[in-house]
Amino acid sequence: MKHTKIVATVSDRHCEVEFIKQLSDAGVDVVRMNSAHLTREGMERIVRNARQADPRLAVMVDTKGPEIRTTAIDGADYINFESGDRIEITGNPGELTVPGHICLNYADIAHALSVGDRLLIDDGELAFKIESIEGDVMHAVAENSGRLGSRKSVNVPGTHIPLPAVTERDREYIHYAADLGVDFVAHSFVRSAADVLAIQKIINAVGADMRIISKIENQEGVDNFDSILAASYGIMVARGDLGIEVPAETIPRIQLNMINKCMAAHKPVIVATQMLHSMIEHPRPTRAEISDVANAVYQRADALMLSGETASGKYPIEAVTTMARVAVEVERELTVRRHVPPMSDTDVASFLARQAVSSEVAVGTKAIITDAYQGRTARHISSYRGLQPVHAICFNPSVARWLALSYGVVPFLPEGYENLSRSEGLERFKESGRISKEALVAYLSGTNAGTKSLEIATLYSLRQQ
Repeated sequence: MKHTKIVATVSDRHCEVEFIKQLSDAGVDVVRMNSAHLTREGMERIVRNARQADPRLAVMVDTKGPEIRTTAIDGADYINFESGDRIEITGNPGELTVPGHICLNYADIAHALSVGDRLLIDDGELAFKIESIEGDVMHAVAENSGRLGSRKSVNVPGTHIPLPAVTERDREYIHYAADLGVDFVAHSFVRSAADVLAIQKIINAVGADMRIISKIENQEGVDNFDSILAASYGIMVARGDLGIEVPAETIPRIQLNMINKCMAAHKPVIVATQMLHSMIEHPRPTRAEISDVANAVYQRADALMLSGETASGKYPIEAVTTMARVAVEVERELTVRRHVPPMSDTDVASFLARQAVSSEVAVGTKAIITDAYQGRTARHISSYRGLQPVHAICFNPSVARWLALSYGVVPFLPEGYENLSRSEGLERFKESGRISKEALVAYLSGTNAGTKSLEIATLYSLRQQ
């Protein structure tokens, strides 16, 4: 089995039960929805079909977040620009963009920027440098040739723009997600811990049981990463916008640093954006893409994400299969001793989790088993990146799906989970046939006294303390 999890984006235009089942069979652990392209009905269709296809699949929804976009083009599909063209840019959300005048959806944009700032539009395809500002009008020069379509993204690297942490649309879609029983909210353009807490406040207000994944995709997110990580359930290294906001050559270093910090904090981390981008159109990936996927696995990310490859590509199942095969191949080369991170804390759960993973090499245990009421201990074990699977005996379907993002964790949800004790859950696991009863295992569990215990024994001889 692969230890690295796969997140696959699914569109409501192609979310049939059979298709999602094929994705799951190929190696997908989490289905992602992009709220920027969905109606409530579309979200409902995806969640319903995902639950029907495989109840073990977790479901994640992305918010749009605090972003700036151009307005729609007036009377055409796009506008051509040549390098050196001088234009006006204003914040007029209700106005159309026309040749020579680009309108943005943020009304106060001129007051947030300065002469010399650069606006990168459509993922950096077009760049404009501000030469002067008169009231609400910015005069800018095009730094390259290209064409502009409707409602394209706008980035201003290195500049703080006082956008709200949560838009009304985000709030609306978080409510939708709560009603549908979605497992994760991936919030876009997180700049500080305060942004995460704003999302958590909405989730708490509706009484939902969703976990927050913070998408790091701008310089502020990088600068405030430690506090964002502390406030989040997990992190997504969203390399698309991040690669526009910071120098591209720094992305590999930022990615590695974030993965290491997430492992040390025992929190899941997803590497995203264009991992197998060419497979949107072609049945085989490039060698560079294979190396990119392999590098993320070598760095021990919890999960890798596919976007257009599965949402709109011609070869979605092949893309998932390719990613899974690369993960399995790389994981064969990894060893426990090389990758177990240093102790980041001294609590009992973390200490015992490390010993459970070390037992694979020290005494040859073939699996690690743990109880998972909230999943914390399972995540601790996962963060030490062992060679053997971590079987998490769950007593709540939400916990089982939250663990779908954690490296190497295989959730087990026994029948009748609602009324089972720890010892009964363990007995159900023994009876499941997942591993041989003669296999030597490490069992990290809670005790009736509320403490933690680690037992090394054959599965057959294990007893709940």
